[in-house]
Amino acid sequence: MSQRYSIWALARNALTHHESWQKAWRSPEPKPAYDALIIGGGGHGLATAYYLAKLHGMRNIAVLERGWIGGGNTGRNTTIVRSNYLLDENAHFYEHSLKLWEGLSEDLNYNVMFSQRKVINTCHTLGEREATVRRYNSMRLRGIDAEFLTREDLARLEPAMNLSMDVRYPIVCAVSQPRGGSARHDAVAWGYARGADSLGVDIIQNCEVTGIDRDPVSGAVTGVQTSRGAIKSDKVGIAVAGHSSQVAAMADIRLPIETHLLQAFVSEPVKPFLNTVVSTGAAHFYISQTDKGEVLLGGELDGYNSYSQRGTLPSVEHVIANATEMFPNIGRLRFMRQWAGVMDMSMDGSPIIGKLPVDGLYMSGGWCYGGFKATPGSGWCLAWTMAKDEPHALNAGHTLERFRTSYMIDEKGAGPYPKAH
Repeated sequence: MSQRYSIWALARNALTHHESWQKAWRSPEPKPAYDALIIGGGGHGLATAYYLAKLHGMRNIAVLERGWIGGGNTGRNTTIVRSNYLLDENAHFYEHSLKLWEGLSEDLNYNVMFSQRKVINTCHTLGEREATVRRYNSMRLRGIDAEFLTREDLARLEPAMNLSMDVRYPIVCAVSQPRGGSARHDAVAWGYARGADSLGVDIIQNCEVTGIDRDPVSGAVTGVQTSRGAIKSDKVGIAVAGHSSQVAAMADIRLPIETHLLQAFVSEPVKPFLNTVVSTGAAHFYISQTDKGEVLLGGELDGYNSYSQRGTLPSVEHVIANATEMFPNIGRLRFMRQWAGVMDMSMDGSPIIGKLPVDGLYMSGGWCYGGFKATPGSGWCLAWTMAKDEPHALNAGHTLERFRTSYMIDEKGAGPYPKAH
């Protein structure tokens, strides 16, 4: 059982110069067999293990991570949390995830630094305005918080924003979600790791999965091969972000996804000048300011498949051009780091959460731009599916079945499309 964090624990450990804190999680050797295995020690994998243990009573679980926990896409994103979606399947799922975010620090007894500072999406044409109003109305009808913002509202909320009409993407209006915001990515991974460990889950780092074992007769999963030996289990969940297709291929499954790079940057710390999280679909650019004062920018995908986790000069130019147009004072900043997240992009832009066409094999992937904000909801739904061997209502529309029936969940194309007959 993990030591409970509190003001009293802080005061008590101060007496011993903070040298007596219990380790946040163990580093056990892998057992020969488990009731369930999770491949991937990022936010999604750790959340799945935590909810399997907490909500479904499973204790003999292992999370297998080839590097260190949170070292993949969990630590390579722009930390935005929101649920401002148009279509039913995504809106209900992400709203459930946002509600989990709102109680996550208390649930885990670990501060994930969730800051509900408002997420603003700007509109730049009359056509985009109509689409955004439709999204705003759909959110309000579902009971999800939303605000329509005029240019005057934006000037009051974000004084540093360039609202001139003589720019490439003049801002016409915006819609915000007040409950949206950001969280600290590494704290999310550490909080779930600590919570899962306290429930008996083995978190095994530096353990790369090199193969998936299957029964020669039934084809069902029987375990995995790893860099630390074979491990048996008849339930295996895949939560490896941009490497989903590579891991699924170990079980001879071809997924309807591609892997691309998404760019991000962070500046030197400066005094606060951004009050909210701002994004624009027209330029595909988003910006926020961290608690340390760093300006965090994200941008467009590279136009080709890659696993490199590196950016390119055209992507750098694209993001910086959009940043300095919307917030001109950014042009005076020095940037400390630039990186790329490895994104698994599904064919309709929506995730895949559920059973794969091999008995005992499950996955959470195809997250495109929405992986970090989905972390609690993804883990919750994948845990349910693995425990019950069937999807919950929240992820029933996110299974692979939709790619067979052509029932796409396409936010940008205003789907879903009718089912094929």
